[in-house]
Amino acid sequence: MKQLTAGLFLLWITGCNDPQKETVTKTPDSAKILLEHHNIPNPLSPVDKSPMDISYFPANYPQLKMSGQDKNPPVARVIYSRPFKDGRKIFGALQKYGEPWRMGANEATEIEFFRDVAIQGKKVNAGRYILYCIPYEDKWTIILNNDLFTWGLKIDASKDVLKVAVPVEKLTIPFEALTIVFENAKDGTNLIIAWDDVKVSLPISLNK
Repeated sequence: MKQLTAGLFLLWITGCNDPQKETVTKTPDSAKILLEHHNIPNPLSPVDKSPMDISYFPANYPQLKMSGQDKNPPVARVIYSRPFKDGRKIFGALQKYGEPWRMGANEATEIEFFRDVAIQGKKVNAGRYILYCIPYEDKWTIILNNDLFTWGLKIDASKDVLKVAVPVEKLTIPFEALTIVFENAKDGTNLIIAWDDVKVSLPISLNK
């Protein structure tokens, strides 16, 4: 099942390399397949209701690494668990506005930068951070925090290292599974977060 999950993810992200192409437009087929496979019995370990996934920048880094074409580390990666909408209204209901959200399920979502970057003009040193947000109807406050291994359940705001606001885009086609991916941008990459009928984009610059 892990191989299936990885294969489906790699198949989907191959379309994420064109900077002129919108990468988040509809629920990926991989998410639908994963949802269907939740009901398949597994005698050793059942598939988690919110399976863990990973996104890289550059998006095709896994293929390059496995083929031996890239011996350098990626620029960034996000590790997160992917809860499903499952008929629920997410933002403003299940996840209340104005309250911190760990941007996933199970363990806290983590973002790792393998080099220094900049976000809204603020330098972010290479390293690992918890990624969480405070959602509102028209904007999200996205936060990087260096208090690792907390599962995002009791976030210590005194350890926040970055806090920025990004606008919310309403989607006409909802996302069944939480989706976090990188897309190419002029100065680096945009971190796209989409779930239900909401999408936000966090610009990350490689020009510090």
